[in-house]
Amino acid sequence: MLKFSKMAAVALAVAGSMAFGAISADAAKINLRASANSNDQDEDYDGLVVFKDFVESRSNGDISVELFIGTQLCSKGAECLQGVADGTIDIFITTSGGAAGAFPYIQVLDLPYLLRDDRIAEMALSGDFARTIRKLALADSGDKIRLMSIGNTGGWRNFANTKRVIKSPGDMKGLKIRTVVADLPQELVRAMGASPTPIPWPELFTSFQTGVVEGSKNGITDIMGMKFPDAGLKYVTLDGHAYMGALWWMNNDRFLGMSEANRRVIVDGFAELQQATFASPKRKSIKAYADFVKGGGTLYVPTPAQKAEFKKAAAPVYDWFKKNIRSGPVVFDALVAAAAKAEKAIDSDAAMELK
Repeated sequence: MLKFSKMAAVALAVAGSMAFGAISADAAKINLRASANSNDQDEDYDGLVVFKDFVESRSNGDISVELFIGTQLCSKGAECLQGVADGTIDIFITTSGGAAGAFPYIQVLDLPYLLRDDRIAEMALSGDFARTIRKLALADSGDKIRLMSIGNTGGWRNFANTKRVIKSPGDMKGLKIRTVVADLPQELVRAMGASPTPIPWPELFTSFQTGVVEGSKNGITDIMGMKFPDAGLKYVTLDGHAYMGALWWMNNDRFLGMSEANRRVIVDGFAELQQATFASPKRKSIKAYADFVKGGGTLYVPTPAQKAEFKKAAAPVYDWFKKNIRSGPVVFDALVAAAAKAEKAIDSDAAMELK
């Protein structure tokens, strides 16, 4: 449980801190410490490099950004968000799972089949929906943690397994599917007729080998990065049930304490970061899919009718979310409205282009 208490500033001596560009922290008036629990091959890192370059150049040296990649400042979502609240970390990125303990309604991003494709997701996760989440998170954190942007970290979640091609929810019956220790993903797996099996991420490779689990809900870059095909994962169904949103948080006092001109630089920097994280998984997935097939894996793309079957089977999860998650109806309606608005705009534009 995050305390979100105001703590005294702590001087952290961190070996191996990463800094890029010509602007030094000592020379800048404002130094921001940005952390991501990933590595330099991850789209989170790609986004931070773009953010750092933009902010340092556009602020004319007023702002410097130090990058701490991995677990140099903190190791888990709750711990890192507490650091943001306390001001020992200025910027941090979480998945929906990493933030759900503090802000349970953020699990709305894990609800299946609400976002049709990349263009819809990229439009829907900006604007009013993001501001709705920001308002709720500020209230819950005592005005300490501010949502700055929602990007992507890994593409789309798809069902993958060691046993067979999955073409419909009926094909999932009886499969042991790995989930995190959270209610919503377990409810989804049950709705599909499979058996949810919580397994820590580091144990998943061995769990595939031993048959403790037979499937998972992952993006292709994670599947290939962890070498899961070597453990027997051979079938991926591209149902795209959840967009892997990346939530970028900032200490609110730090943000509001800047001049209006520098706040604008930060806001524009996060917009650049968002675009970088939207693009990075698309590029990296090309090779990942090719390598999966080359290694003997099977990809299956559901037909529109089959996709509708998956969405129909998942419908009880929407009701569960709205009933059991605090502010669930508010954020659900906000995301559905944002997706509908995006679909209308994109489809209208497409109709004009097709003439």
